[in-house]
Amino acid sequence: MLRRLYHDQPETFAFTPDNQKWAEAQMKKFPEGRQASAIIPILWRAQEQEGWLSRPAIEHVAAMLDLAYIRALEVASFYFMFQLQPVGSVAHIQVCGTLSCMICGAEDLIGICKDKIADKPHALSADGKFSWEEVECLGSCANAPMVQIGKDYYEDLTTERLAEIIDELAAGRVPAPGPQNGRYAAEPLKGLTSLKDYESGKAQYNASAQLATDIGDTVKRIDGTEVPLLTPWVKDTKAAPSPKAKATTPKPKAAKPKPVKPAPKPAASGAEKQPEVLSAPRASGADDLKKISGVGPKLEGVLNDLGFYHFDQIAKWTADEIAWVDSRLKFKGRIERDDWMAQAAKLAKAK
Repeated sequence: MLRRLYHDQPETFAFTPDNQKWAEAQMKKFPEGRQASAIIPILWRAQEQEGWLSRPAIEHVAAMLDLAYIRALEVASFYFMFQLQPVGSVAHIQVCGTLSCMICGAEDLIGICKDKIADKPHALSADGKFSWEEVECLGSCANAPMVQIGKDYYEDLTTERLAEIIDELAAGRVPAPGPQNGRYAAEPLKGLTSLKDYESGKAQYNASAQLATDIGDTVKRIDGTEVPLLTPWVKDTKAAPSPKAKATTPKPKAAKPKPVKPAPKPAASGAEKQPEVLSAPRASGADDLKKISGVGPKLEGVLNDLGFYHFDQIAKWTADEIAWVDSRLKFKGRIERDDWMAQAAKLAKAK
């Protein structure tokens, strides 16, 4: 595929102050005279800031690295991860079209992109908010079909869910990335069938999706203020003491180890109180407890086994009752962390 620079170019490019510091820090990862090795991450940062790589951006990076412009252009035009023309102001959607995703319905997802964004890849939607393209394997075959939006994967998609995601993004909301069918990661949909003792339950989402949600930089342009700039590879530039000075300098006293706080003791059995439980759901049928954020199919089954089928049961839990339930879950701490009671109260009221 022939890749050319876009015909309509901006006049200038400049990194934000924070992105400039970030780019300069990447250059320090390499020996003196080898700073050009940082070209890929710095070009990527420029794209994260603007959404695509313009000619001024490529020239700016080349100048930073003391490279001939054509050398930077060679890199930008060779790697398909670099966008050489404008993308949607809200999101550029990359649909995986390789074997696993194709078998599982990638062509239908492409059809949604054609209907809701533009007939052709790389074309902007009528409002300029979206663009799309088909890409090669993104490495999430177990969660096919899937798309990449920004830095995040949206997996286990249906055509209906992808259409909803586009609508949510257009309305200014950011759907949580990761599996979209209730899975935590890539385990069986009904829960683990082996290694059950290793099911962590430490976060609402899997590691990648949880980080994206916590930082909040999912689809927005990156200006460098999202996370602190850490540069552990930058060594102390102070001159090392001479051997003579080293011999006469007294050794510093070893710092006293800080006392380690003892781990909190588990709540005494007397602090637990069994909540109201039912032997079966009421005649109206069990509530869909998976609507509570943090409750998946596996955890819903555990709650049902304990005798909880309805939102109003969970909404009434006291602190002692929470302790009783928590001690019987492998997902300890999740109840209060995700505030199941408040969620259940709202769901019960809405019902």
